[in-house]
Amino acid sequence: MGTVTRTTGICLLALTASLTCLSAAAQETNTSTDANVSPVAARQQAQEIAKGDPARWYRNDSEQQLLRKELGAALQEAQNACRQKPAAERKACVAEARATFQRDSAQVAKAPSA
Repeated sequence: MGTVTRTTGICLLALTASLTCLSAAAQETNTSTDANVSPVAARQQAQEIAKGDPARWYRNDSEQQLLRKELGAALQEAQNACRQKPAAERKACVAEARATFQRDSAQVAKAPSA
């Protein structure tokens, strides 16, 4: 799971470059002011900016993203299976699928990124 193919790496580089260009273009054309921002929100923004970029922006969490995607797919499959059950069993089946999804999602969130 931890390997990145050459094509994926190239696509990620291209995506990063595109996002950087879009971000720069958006900053150049940004003519909005802070006149409509409440003082409380402005102080909060200033505090967040002073802290710098969040560490999560620089963490390689592609494995967690993959796990979350797979959990979502498993939930979808379980819900589809529940739809095939008789109406009397359907509600309990969906509740169980969601509970399993929530439990597994919590475990993914607790797991350290490699």
